[in-house]
Amino acid sequence: MEKKYTLAEIEMEVDRLAAIIGASKDDLPTYGYSRDFAYPHIEVDSQGYHYVIVERGHELRRITTNDLDILLYHIFEDITAEIGANYSANHRIKDQDFRRLYFQHQIELLNRLSPKWAVIESKEHERILREHPYHDFASLDAKPDYSLRGEGSSGPEAKKITNRKYPESKP
Repeated sequence: MEKKYTLAEIEMEVDRLAAIIGASKDDLPTYGYSRDFAYPHIEVDSQGYHYVIVERGHELRRITTNDLDILLYHIFEDITAEIGANYSANHRIKDQDFRRLYFQHQIELLNRLSPKWAVIESKEHERILREHPYHDFASLDAKPDYSLRGEGSSGPEAKKITNRKYPESKP
């Protein structure tokens, strides 16, 4: 039978892993109670380990498992998503879909913690990108090249030409 970990033991393991990727205390969940405002917390009871997100008294998400590795994956999936999004925002590349840096950085962080977690999250990114491909030059969608109007193109024609010039990118 697998050992049942206490909240204190889980917290120590989360802190250890967080140090590996440089996550701050503010990035980490609470244990046994919720800060509210969609902030995650961890519970342990006879049913297993619970990763819970509550906002304004309403439970938004609850993942229950008896496997500590699965619990840790979900904790660090969210932590690395936040760090990855911040990294992408701070290292923005003009006309590049922000998810390119975001996803890449998240996978790098997860791989430092567990190559298995990185594979799981990479598959999730692939699923997302199949439904919503990278879209570099997205800012141009909102701003068709209206200079083409001077060449006789209408607004819709200018947008079509712009979209042909800067098509959606594939992963």
